[in-house]
Amino acid sequence: MLGTMQDTPLSIAQLLRYGASTHGKSEVVTWTGDGPRRENYAEVGKRAARLANALRSLGVTGDERVATFMWNNNEHLEAYLAIPAMGAVLHTLNIRLFPDQLVFVANHAEDKVVIVDGTLIPLLAKQLPELKTVRHVIVANGDAAALEAPAGIEVHSYEELLAAADETFDWPEIDENSAAAMCYTSGTTGDPKGVVYSHRSIWLHSMQVCMTDGMALSQRDKALAIVPQFHAMSWGLPYAAFMCGASMVMPDRFLQPGPIAEMLAAEKPTFAAAVPTVWQGLLLHLEAHPQDISHLREVVVGGSAVPPAMMHTFQEDHGVPVLHAWGMTETSPLGSVARVPAGAEGDEAWQYRYTQGRFPAAVRARVIDDSGVKLPWDGSSVGELEVQGPWIAAAYYGVDDPEKFHDGWLRTGDVGHITPDGFLTLTDRAKDVIKSGGEWISSVELENHVMAHPAVAEAAVVGIPDEKWDERPLVVVVLKEGEQVDAAGLREFLTGKVAQWQLPENWTFVDEVPKTSVGKFDKKRLRAAHASGDLDINTLR
Repeated sequence: MLGTMQDTPLSIAQLLRYGASTHGKSEVVTWTGDGPRRENYAEVGKRAARLANALRSLGVTGDERVATFMWNNNEHLEAYLAIPAMGAVLHTLNIRLFPDQLVFVANHAEDKVVIVDGTLIPLLAKQLPELKTVRHVIVANGDAAALEAPAGIEVHSYEELLAAADETFDWPEIDENSAAAMCYTSGTTGDPKGVVYSHRSIWLHSMQVCMTDGMALSQRDKALAIVPQFHAMSWGLPYAAFMCGASMVMPDRFLQPGPIAEMLAAEKPTFAAAVPTVWQGLLLHLEAHPQDISHLREVVVGGSAVPPAMMHTFQEDHGVPVLHAWGMTETSPLGSVARVPAGAEGDEAWQYRYTQGRFPAAVRARVIDDSGVKLPWDGSSVGELEVQGPWIAAAYYGVDDPEKFHDGWLRTGDVGHITPDGFLTLTDRAKDVIKSGGEWISSVELENHVMAHPAVAEAAVVGIPDEKWDERPLVVVVLKEGEQVDAAGLREFLTGKVAQWQLPENWTFVDEVPKTSVGKFDKKRLRAAHASGDLDINTLR
């Protein structure tokens, strides 16, 4: 027996039509460095239609890949909507990839068109001759004449194309399982791998972002989307905002603490999302330049573990709750959100907030030990996290990877445990956990404890070879400006917080911890720097 409901596809075209009409007065605000420029959702809808017509005129007639090489701004939002709604596939190119990785992903995806921000022309121009399938480059927010393209590639002005195009478009009916967008992993090991999101997966994921136990985004919100649109689809915020009518503030290229503070003061957003390093930088700025940010009802932090000390500082000094979330490119990315369950108060509530959160109904999860045995949800049994669900990847694009996907589950590479009521705590990445004398040391736990010291701005921990213990932790520390503390002082600070045998004896102080293309600590580079002797190690005896 089948249900009697209408079989209406969940499509980006329907999302675009709805947001542009029902929420036409909501707006996207792009920061310019001299203030904002504004565009309401009705205007976004018209410009998205013009962009779709322009792309049709350039030969985008099916599921060709249209890439973006852009910051977070209103033009990027228009591309987010127009490209999949017209039946093509949006491919967000990570502007922070190494050049050879950028070339690889563009060629692997077979991009036909690239929309580039004018400020990023120098980055793209160097690799453009190696992009085998690109036939058109569209320059937004810049002079198209500034880009000298090789033979066979035409260069166009974004605004001139839109001005010549009709502001109405006959959006096609598209199978909801068709590809809508694709994003490549950051490629910390091997070549980046492509994840292809369907119209259906994006729609369902957007609903979860809007749910009260998700990010609780609503039409009453103005969301500051610091997390890049070129990374994991900006955590789904652009589509969710258009679905529920939340206005958006886009920082463009102004991602430093000072400009972010200016945006907060000028636009008073109620919601914001970014990786921990962004919020650490903002906290340091606010120490020197105090301002009221209590208009933020919540900030979502993910991408890597959030130091509890940072959560307390935001809450206690600024009145802003930090919502811890977990996800990855392969999970669209929302996988879990740490909302405190009913009845939990005081320290118990904080213990829930420190976790990576509870899985929503659509996401199934399990932890597996080294022999493949499923472990209980008892809050203590540690294994590798595996997940499945309607917005979880089942495969990479054009790459067979049975080690990553098996039995319908995605192996996340994250190690942790789950409580009986479904809250996830990650103790490390499988590749970053430190094995010392046959026992495991969590690099994340050590980092959080070190970063709780008032003199420390950042701290990253990696395992380094040790003749006696196999591996021992090396702590890489960045001090706050004007602060002083030595390795012995930090080790003493850790005493009583971790087991005695876990106390690190290897310390190094640097000006900056290297970051990956998505803002996480680049532990691969730290291990390489140690192996090559580039780090000045202070070993305590």
